[in-house]
Amino acid sequence: MILFVRNHRLLVTVLAHSIPTVGVMSPCVTQAGPVAEVTVDLAAIGRNTAVIAGEAGVPVMAVVTADGFGHGMLPVAKAALDHGAGWLGVAFAAEALELRAGGITAPILSWLHGHDQDFCGLIEADVDISAGSVEHLVGIAACASQLGVTAKVQLKIDTGLGRGGCTPAEWPSFVLLARRLEREGLVLIRGIWSDLVADDAAEHVARFERALAYAGTSGLRPQWCHVANSAAGLGVPASRFDLVRAGIGLYGVEPVEGRDVGLRGAMTVTGRIVGLKESRPGAEACRDFPATSTRSRTRGLVPLGFAHGIPRAASRRAQVQIGGRRHRTADWIMMDQFAVEAGAHGVALGDEVVLFGPGDRGEPTVSDWARWAGTVPHEIFAGIGSRIPRRYLSDVEAELVSAARA
Repeated sequence: MILFVRNHRLLVTVLAHSIPTVGVMSPCVTQAGPVAEVTVDLAAIGRNTAVIAGEAGVPVMAVVTADGFGHGMLPVAKAALDHGAGWLGVAFAAEALELRAGGITAPILSWLHGHDQDFCGLIEADVDISAGSVEHLVGIAACASQLGVTAKVQLKIDTGLGRGGCTPAEWPSFVLLARRLEREGLVLIRGIWSDLVADDAAEHVARFERALAYAGTSGLRPQWCHVANSAAGLGVPASRFDLVRAGIGLYGVEPVEGRDVGLRGAMTVTGRIVGLKESRPGAEACRDFPATSTRSRTRGLVPLGFAHGIPRAASRRAQVQIGGRRHRTADWIMMDQFAVEAGAHGVALGDEVVLFGPGDRGEPTVSDWARWAGTVPHEIFAGIGSRIPRRYLSDVEAELVSAARA
């Protein structure tokens, strides 16, 4: 029987007399931990940085944009810098300024801006600004003139990827403008850079070398020339030049298919079973998935969904690990929750559910989830939003957690 009352004190009294005492005062007292958590192993970030730097043999720019691929921009930046990174890379001005506000003094490149953006904050914060068009370069120079200082600039050329950057046809006039502004003391051309696709790296590198040659004959002497991402930096030696930009590799995803250089996943996403549901034979579990089972089965409810960054596209294909065993997700991944099939071994309330981690204990990895969702690991990482609390492990803490789970 359900009793509806207006007086909350009466309701508390009714509930107190209707629930038997079992020796525990409140469920919150016995709760083992949060219902969902992201654990970031900063020691893994550090090791990955050192591995990439050792393999590449040139300085590393740690790409920490998009909140450090969802890992936390400032903690990742500090871990990478402590283990060999010489640069940080971000897309937007706000990210660069946040790093400076967090005490980061290392060189930073910020590369994605509107042509009419106010660049004064970046210039004052001693951030290298990417310029990929005449409009960008003129805008940066105007802000430098306003401040009475010299702006640090890196010119970007489009070598074929079709993103930002000056086209090869416009490159000669772009370089001449940059050289004139440099002579006037408004800009210092610190670098020239581009993006590439590792599968077509040879052609990208050839175009980049031609662009560098022209810049050299025009009088530019950039200190930092870079085109390599994680995959090219590890797999295409000719692309390394003066710097390798480590993005996905920094976070532990092997970027070169079929080659394992010892990178370790730094993010583990876990939840807990917060509910159990018995489905009857033939019952329709979801309007979009007709029931096919002819027997009863138990499902466990996990309080994570696509509003947390768990991709809906992975519904019914994705797997999680509970008690050392894989369990398939059931039906659609919803906004705040999804269900898992208990299977023959069953699940219990409070059981830890590992969505993905490094994979060394049999749990799914971010690459598994990317495959199930038909996307790339970058999107999975970046989608894991702030609704899930983060916990950061130092070197010592990571070793303790590893030993506890062994």
